[in-house]
Amino acid sequence: MTAAPLTESQQETSPPPDPRLWNEDLAPAKDRRWKVYDIFALWMSDVHNLGNYTFAAGLFVLGLSAWQVFTALLFGFVIIYFGMNLMGRIGQRTGVPFPVVARISFGTFGANLPALIRAIIAIFWYGIQTYLASVAITLLVLTIDPGLKPLTEHGFLGLHALGWICFVALWAVQALILTRGMESVRKFQDWCGPAIWVVMIALAVWILAAGNWHISLTSSPKQLSTGEQIRQWFGAAGLILATYGTLMLNFCDFSRNAPDQKTVKRGNFWGLPINSTAFALLSVIVTAGSMQVFGEAITDPAELLSKVHNTPVLIIGALTFAIATMGVNIVANFVSPAYDLANIWPKRISFTIGGLISAVAALCVLPWKLYSSPTVVNYFLGGLGAFLGPLFGIMIVDYYLIRRGKVDVAQLFVDGGSYPRVNPRAFVTFFPTASLAAVIALVPFFAPAAPYSWFIGTASSALLYYAVSRKHR
Repeated sequence: MTAAPLTESQQETSPPPDPRLWNEDLAPAKDRRWKVYDIFALWMSDVHNLGNYTFAAGLFVLGLSAWQVFTALLFGFVIIYFGMNLMGRIGQRTGVPFPVVARISFGTFGANLPALIRAIIAIFWYGIQTYLASVAITLLVLTIDPGLKPLTEHGFLGLHALGWICFVALWAVQALILTRGMESVRKFQDWCGPAIWVVMIALAVWILAAGNWHISLTSSPKQLSTGEQIRQWFGAAGLILATYGTLMLNFCDFSRNAPDQKTVKRGNFWGLPINSTAFALLSVIVTAGSMQVFGEAITDPAELLSKVHNTPVLIIGALTFAIATMGVNIVANFVSPAYDLANIWPKRISFTIGGLISAVAALCVLPWKLYSSPTVVNYFLGGLGAFLGPLFGIMIVDYYLIRRGKVDVAQLFVDGGSYPRVNPRAFVTFFPTASLAAVIALVPFFAPAAPYSWFIGTASSALLYYAVSRKHR
């Protein structure tokens, strides 16, 4: 299939692309093979993981009823849906990945700043998610062969021998998938996301049967005041926005492969407000059922699986959760840094090489040490994460309100062409608004507003960038 028109103002005659700005992977997509199901499956891969299950279950444990969790997350996912459509339209129309889209507002070389911020966050989380999946595999291996327990008694760099074996094995499998390009990613996530639904539905049926097919959607384990329920409801919606702000920023990495905008919107609709809130509701139902059946709310599905006392079920469940974690890792934490690093030195770094660099970096940061340190996760990754909202606000306002959707894609690959090397207005906007978002996210005094740091950063950067750009037009 040929690529869709790239821009309203494409120049027929343009200078050749600069090798410092162009390679085949960064160039506009030619084969647009992603259909509605592919984008729907992408969201299944991203949503169906242990982290989102625990997040939804945790809201129930904190005192919200299943119905309140469902409505709060539905509200958040509807906002995310519209945000993904905005960034998805840019990627689908231009056909280029996130770091090249960033050149529109930040400049041809200034785009390296947002690209590096996004890449660093993704690399760290790539390592952490790989480690979490390896933990499930380690438990599975020990269940199958308890005789391997001696391999857990001696460690190196903070991880025992069996942990190293499982971690490196998963690391290698993911690297193999990713080095085969975006088409391999598409095929993997097409079946990876649905797999977790099978296990989750089986868990729900099992827990409902054990609870005599009656689970309350209106009761909660804690009695909260009306004011506290409202605060937690909006806090849940804000946190889910912050969580998906990472992928909202670089969703153009995927939408560039869609043949038209209708495909993007339909895939997003079924994958976000429909599938994501259904998964959250199912997670809460299973958690509520565990409290009714076992007398305690079990928020870890792996722990719940262990109570089935059936080795084949445990094996299938552990493998499925590990594969699901790999799915979210590939979608959210690998594709972006592969493109982002390629953008730094296109002549030498392709998508594949950028992916390998990301994978090696994720191994070198010793993610099990990061995950065991809440301070590092909160202040380093949380602080960087707060920067993503301002980046999104600047890019969306620049494309839709300042440029009115008119972009010369060919000039994005030309040094000294229509786009400056660095756009000072973007940087003047980014640094103060990013600092504001980081302070709100990290300083204890602002803890009540912390769940809204992404939204505050996005809104403040959008307003400031619009004002600065209008003033200098």
